[in-house]
Amino acid sequence: MTDAHALIDNEVKSNDVVLFMKGTPQFPMCGFSGQVVQILNYVGVPYKGVNVLDDAAIRDGIKAYSNWPTIPQLYVKGEFIGGCDITREMFQAGELQQLLAEKGVAVTKPAA
Repeated sequence: MTDAHALIDNEVKSNDVVLFMKGTPQFPMCGFSGQVVQILNYVGVPYKGVNVLDDAAIRDGIKAYSNWPTIPQLYVKGEFIGGCDITREMFQAGELQQLLAEKGVAVTKPAA
């Protein structure tokens, strides 16, 4: 296991919700990452953002880890959820909020 793979695996397994993204939650560096940040903030779920632009090994490694070619990538309780489009579609259908509730992830805002 490479150092990058071990770091990714640790982040995914030690955080209830983790978003591998371009930029930070406070300053997303791409529109897709920004959309997922807005969704997570709207839902009110605490999450960890990992800036893949800080480390090329993480940026390439996360794609291999999930077998998914694009960033951002959202994980909930160790499970890969998807990228921007999947996250947005799940949110709009109420499925993201339902998944968080089923996984026991506390949100600070009640589901609408």
